[in-house]
Amino acid sequence: MTLSTPLLAAVPLLAGFIGPALVGAAPGPQQTERPAVAAVSAPTRHHTAARHEVVEHVAARTAGDQRRVLDYWTPERMAKAVPVDLLDLLAGERGLFGGLTGRPVGVLHGLSGRDAGGPVPTRQRAADRGAPARPDATTAGSRWMTGGLVARTTGRVFLTVGGTDFVCSASTIKGASRDVVVTAGHCVKDGAGEWAANWTFVPGYGSADTQPYGRYTARRMFVAGPWSRGGDDDYDVGMVVLNTSRGRHVADVVGAQEIAFNAPRGGQVFGFGYPADPPYDGSRLVYCAGRVKGDPHGQTRDQGLGCTMTAGSSGGPWMTRFDPATGRGVITSLSSFKYSDDRRTMYGPYFGDAVKALYHTAQRA
Repeated sequence: MTLSTPLLAAVPLLAGFIGPALVGAAPGPQQTERPAVAAVSAPTRHHTAARHEVVEHVAARTAGDQRRVLDYWTPERMAKAVPVDLLDLLAGERGLFGGLTGRPVGVLHGLSGRDAGGPVPTRQRAADRGAPARPDATTAGSRWMTGGLVARTTGRVFLTVGGTDFVCSASTIKGASRDVVVTAGHCVKDGAGEWAANWTFVPGYGSADTQPYGRYTARRMFVAGPWSRGGDDDYDVGMVVLNTSRGRHVADVVGAQEIAFNAPRGGQVFGFGYPADPPYDGSRLVYCAGRVKGDPHGQTRDQGLGCTMTAGSSGGPWMTRFDPATGRGVITSLSSFKYSDDRRTMYGPYFGDAVKALYHTAQRA
């Protein structure tokens, strides 16, 4: 699969009712990436092990590194950070963020493009349309006005790639360390290219001056092997282990959502994110809701949700079994890309065994 522009903006969506697998710009010195311990047994065939491989990057581990990242994100820098779909305007040689010009058009990450070897349109990343008095079971993009857990656990991500500052979305998830968030792979690592620097999560984001639950820097980052090696959209998932903020774990401050794997496909989904391209401005939590369907082009194993969210929503959680009254649900996917000829459908990766291995590695880190 060939990608064109990654979406560092996230939209929320995804598929299926939950099955039995429910489970509770000054970059610092770059660390050499290395395979992390993946949950794969020795007899597993090589091709399966490759899919389940987990690749790790060490981010801001020391107190000095953390302070440097926090100091980097001034209100002015946060306000000027751009959604990832603008990456195709940058020069580069590797990964999704560079060398995009001249690639076959097809898929837009966050708002990026894919080539199907035929008349397959490009994909793009995820925007905001209205503010209903109560949550709708079907909406292509509305402001989330109800509050609840999702308004705290979903947040905005700020990161630097290739010297440019970008924005995405992410969500806290339950895990042993109480420090894990899930987002899109392209919001963590530029496919086969470089890892993101200055990675910071702001839960319940309101504006550059409104950060009610603090800011959390990345301590360790994890992506699946197929994403790290070639930006495979089926594996566009990243998990980040955060440092504490003022001595407190993020899940202890804002709570965390359940996550599940190998859920049945289809079904009702609510997706959330912070779209930043017009008509949105990245300052409000937006949601889409409806039933998901498979990729009509057969280019991915992803599922699509009717959604007009724009870039900036990338990495935002898609939840099944979502309760609008409490804001609780089960994350089974996230906003990843759109096809250029259909800007009203967002696609998200299926959370199968590879994502499960990613989670089990990250939650114990």
